[in-house]
Amino acid sequence: MLGTASIRQLDSRDTLEAFDVIARDPIANCFVGARLHNTGLDPWRLGAEVWGYPAEGPLESLCYAGANLVPVEATPAAIEAFVERCRRQGRRCSSIVGPAEQVGPLWSLLAPHWGPPRAIRSRQPVMATNRPPPASVPRDPLVRHARPEELDILLPACVAMFTEEVGVSPLIGDGGTLYRARVRELIATGRALARIDDGRVVFKAEVGAVTPRVCQLQGVWVNPPMRGRGISVAGLATVIDLVLADVAPVLSLYVNDYNLAARAAYRRVGFTECGVFSSVLF
Repeated sequence: MLGTASIRQLDSRDTLEAFDVIARDPIANCFVGARLHNTGLDPWRLGAEVWGYPAEGPLESLCYAGANLVPVEATPAAIEAFVERCRRQGRRCSSIVGPAEQVGPLWSLLAPHWGPPRAIRSRQPVMATNRPPPASVPRDPLVRHARPEELDILLPACVAMFTEEVGVSPLIGDGGTLYRARVRELIATGRALARIDDGRVVFKAEVGAVTPRVCQLQGVWVNPPMRGRGISVAGLATVIDLVLADVAPVLSLYVNDYNLAARAAYRRVGFTECGVFSSVLF
């Protein structure tokens, strides 16, 4: 096992090199790219550390170490070095997420020290689109940007979606203070889209991570009693139109492989598979 001296914690001097590594696959690396674009490499502002491999010379690989542990273009040697750092400091993250070919080896080395996880989702197709859905796909004209005064309407739907998807409530711990602030921020920045009928959320989705080249869709949800009526397809079509016009030229997402209905809806509105993620949840 390589020692931690083989990696370094990055700072502002490494910004351009870090972006070069991220640019090798802007879609797969969207989350980390967005974090760095928004806050830079200062760990106090980022709320995380970014490790670089190797310690000397041109950067080959990165690892974002915060609430999520996210490998970026991690080579086998880099994965060993990142694992050694993780072992030394102990688990501080609530999940490991990223390209399956990197997360798999990373977790296999960490499992004896960090296990058992709450869940492992070993295959999550990554999908993306850079064009509006076909004209034959219906749009929902009632899907729009959520307004600040609708926070208390939208928040329960966000909590329901998160709990359904992740298996735990985002309100655990601090009673939802941080999560409420996050939803408020998404609304304020125009990245929360929804159809709200008579004070009830029918459909919603958010753009969670944004870089100049790509953004990532998250939190797609249809009110359970209204599922199976084509609401998701029409809602997604409108979301794609709005996001590609105003946010970034490529819209991406990742989805659990067993969620066949969602994958079919995404394909219908023009998303195509371009990779595979894995997630380890604690």
